[in-house]
Order: sequence, then C-alpha cells, then structure tokens
Amino acid sequence: MTDPNLPPTERVVVEPRHTTVNVQPERRSGGGGVVAFLVIGLLVVVAIIAFALLNGNQNPIEKAADTNVAVDVELPDVNLPEPKMPELPQVEPPSVPGPAPAE
Repeated sequence: MTDPNLPPTERVVVEPRHTTVNVQPERRSGGGGVVAFLVIGLLVVVAIIAFALLNGNQNPIEKAADTNVAVDVELPDVNLPEPKMPELPQVEPPSVPGPAPAE
C-alpha cells in the first residue's frame, strides 16, 4: 500500500476543454418603415396647412348658399288624462326571530 500523504509518482494532468458558442441575436429590421410613415404623415399635414394658408385668400364659405332657414312645425294639441296608479295591497315587513340562547 502507498502512503496517502505522498503524491503519486506519475501525475496525469488533464487540461480543461471549453467550447464557447456565441449566438448572435436575430437582426430585426423594419424600423425604417415606421420612420417613413411618420415623415410622410408630417408632410401631408404640412401640405394641408400650406394649402389652407396660401390659397389666395379665397374663402370657399362665402360662395356657400344662405343657411338661414325658417322652420315652423305645428304640433298637435294632446290632452291626455293623467294615468291612474294601481292600488297596492298592504304588506307587513318580514319579521326576524330574535337571537335565542344556545342550548
């Protein structure tokens, strides 16, 4: 038997083996579509404002027809009798027995 306090005569050295796997996240594109949508929307709003301000001071409302219209509505005179409410029977409220002592 060998002395447990002594190192073995032949020492086998095993170097650790590591495998490193680098997984790249998926590249997501499509943010340009949102930016393009916003830019086009802003351009449309600016074009509408420019058209409203720079239309040569022509007010299209002045050319509209007259909107002052007299409306007379003849309502029939309705004299209805007041409805009679039905008579309700007299009902006494429910009674609850008082607490009784435990038996």
